[in-house]
Parts: sequence; structure tokens; C-alpha cells
Amino acid sequence: MESVAQQEQVIDGATLKLRFRRAERRKRYGALLPVLPLLLFIIITFLFPVGEMLLRSIDNKKVPNVLQMSAPLLQQWDASGDALPDDAVYEALLQDFVAGAKDKTITAVGQRLNYEVSGVSSLFRKTARRAKKIEWADAAEAREAMLKIDAKWADVNIWRGIQRFSSATTAGYFLAATDYRYNPAVQEYQKNPEGIYISLFGRTLFISLVITLLTLLLGYPVSFLLSNLPSKAANLLIIFVLLPFWTSLLVRTTSWIVLLQKEGVINDTLVALGIVGDGNRLEIIHNQTGTIVAMTHILLPFMILPLYSVMKTISPYHMRAARSLGANAFTAFRRVYFPQTIPGIGAGVILVFILAIGYYITPELVGGAEGTFISNRIAYHVRSSLNWGLAAALGAMLLVVVLVLYWCYDKIVGVDNMKLG
Repeated sequence: MESVAQQEQVIDGATLKLRFRRAERRKRYGALLPVLPLLLFIIITFLFPVGEMLLRSIDNKKVPNVLQMSAPLLQQWDASGDALPDDAVYEALLQDFVAGAKDKTITAVGQRLNYEVSGVSSLFRKTARRAKKIEWADAAEAREAMLKIDAKWADVNIWRGIQRFSSATTAGYFLAATDYRYNPAVQEYQKNPEGIYISLFGRTLFISLVITLLTLLLGYPVSFLLSNLPSKAANLLIIFVLLPFWTSLLVRTTSWIVLLQKEGVINDTLVALGIVGDGNRLEIIHNQTGTIVAMTHILLPFMILPLYSVMKTISPYHMRAARSLGANAFTAFRRVYFPQTIPGIGAGVILVFILAIGYYITPELVGGAEGTFISNRIAYHVRSSLNWGLAAALGAMLLVVVLVLYWCYDKIVGVDNMKLG
């Protein structure tokens, strides 16, 4: 009887533990339900677009999907020598041209390959127009027909380029984003002397850092003043800080164009005061200066608000205690007050820098050739050149740069020291 009672006790204990685990599981699921819509929103509007961008930066399925017959044969061709592909490859490519011309997809392949090998786009368009009218009996006739359409089909460099970029994935977009270009003559990537992307990345980082530093230098004393004023006066001045948020970004940027241009308000004032001559008006727009001035004004509230929210929580008695213990005003500020504002500085610096590095409208309008960012080039490839793969590669590299800088910030300052209030 005793062993039966012990067994029942064990069973009851196991059942109790199982019920407890189920209850805890239901509790966790119940806590997850309220945040599930937000989680789905982040996945749909952030993670999914970022993932799509990363995939597009290496995606090259368009080429093998259209060149279904010739791409596998080209992968077997030895491109190290000067010999052209055999007749079977010519025939397979001609068949792909006939099918692609009917589906109107072959010209898109030519445009894609033209990013890597110049002249392929026009060659594909010309061949696609005439391929529909060609009849051939065997592979040799197909070869002769293609050479008759255009003598470039006897150029081994064209075939090398098609072979190089006929796989489903490619690193070509990332290499182009780092100013490298494929040279089919030597069958390797070489530095593009006309490349601009690395310099654009450097310019974007430099101007963003300058803007961040300027907003910190301008925003810190303003936040200090706001936090030490009486509430009534502080609330009134906070309205002026928030006022730019109630004005369109385009209107603010256009206002700076009026102020900074050669015949603008600032130059007219300097000429009227005799500081500069009428023929020596300052060039402060359509360059880096214009971008820095306009963006510093636009992003300044994003530095002031985190600083103010942290400074408002610092007790004024800390400074008074330091002064009463013999410290002068500067020492009390440096050793007592300033360290307590580091969380606000960290939040403001991260917020302003990340906003600045991806800005588009203001550099586009006031930056000119010297003050544009990498974001403006990304927009160009999305809207004008339609090279979405290169745009995605540039965007992915910009994302990596931001993440690396954020990691460095965490190691040097510490994310735990960042506070918004």
C-alpha cells in the first residue's frame, strides 16, 4: 500500500510540474499577443525590405532564366584561351534570342550585361531584332547567321563577359560599388579610374560627422540653458526648438537656398556692410558648405531634445555641492555635471549621425556636385539608370558602415550610456 501511495505521489508531482509548465507557456504567449502587431509591422516594413535589398544586390537570375539553353553550355567553355565557343553554343544562344525576342525579355538581359561589358546592350538589341527572321539548318549555319548579324560575335571578350555573368548570383554589383570593373581582356577585376563610390562614401561619412559635431556644439549650451530656466520660460523656448518640426522639410531647405545663394540675403548683407565686395560674393551653396549649414539647422532639434531630457533630470544641488567643497565652476562642470550628460550626448550623436548619413533631399537641393551624399547616387540608380542591383549593393554597404560605426560606438562609449530621458 505504501509503494502505491508513493507512485501516486510521484504521478501527482509530475502532473503538477506539467501543469505548471503549461501555465507558464500560456502566460508567455499571452504576454506576446499585445506586441505581436508591432512585431509584424517591423517584419513587414523593415526586415522584409532590408532582406529584399540584400538579395537583390547579389541576384542575377534574370540572365540564366532567359539564356536557358546557352548559359549551361557557356559554363563548360574554357575562356582562358582565345578560342571562341563552338557552334553548339552559337546555336543555343540564337535559340535563346528567338525565344527572348518573342517574350521581350532578351533586351533586359543585354542591359544587365552592359553594366559589366560595354556595348552588349546594343549588340543584344540588334541581334534580337534580326534573330526572328533567321532560319538555320544546323549549328554551323547558326554561327554564320550570328556573325552576319554583327561581327562582334567573333569577339572573345563579349563571350567572356556573358560567361562571367550568366550564373544565378553575382558579386559584380558589390565590386562595382567599390569602384572595380571586370576587364574581359585579362579576365579579372581592375580598379575603375573613373569610379566615384568610395569617394562618395568618404564624403558622406565626413560631412555627417561634421554635422554631428556642430549640432553637439550648438545644442549643448542651448539644452543647458533650457534645463536651468524656470519652467514657464523653458516651455516657451522649447516651442521654438520644436517649430522646425511643424514646417515642411522642403520649405526649410528652399529657405536656405534663398539665404545662401550668391544674390541671397547673407551675401547681400555682407556686401552692404562692406565685409566682401560685390564681385567677390561668397560661394556658400551647391557645395559642402551649403549642405553642412542647411543640415545642421535641420538636425539640430534631434540633438537638443535628448540632451534637454537628460539635463532636466540632473539635480542643481550636485553643482552647488561641488562648489561648496572647493571646486571652481569649470572643475565642477567637468567632473560633476558633464559626466551625467553623457547618456544624452550618446543618444543625440547616434540619432543625428544616422539621420545625416542617409539624408537625400537637402544634399540634392543645396549640395551641388561637391555636397551630395551616397544616398543621392542610390536614388539615381533607382529612378534613372534603373540599375537596382547596384543601388541595392550601395545600400547594403551603407547599412554595413552604419552597423560597424554603431558597434565601435558601443565598444568606446557603450550603448548602455545612451538615454533619451
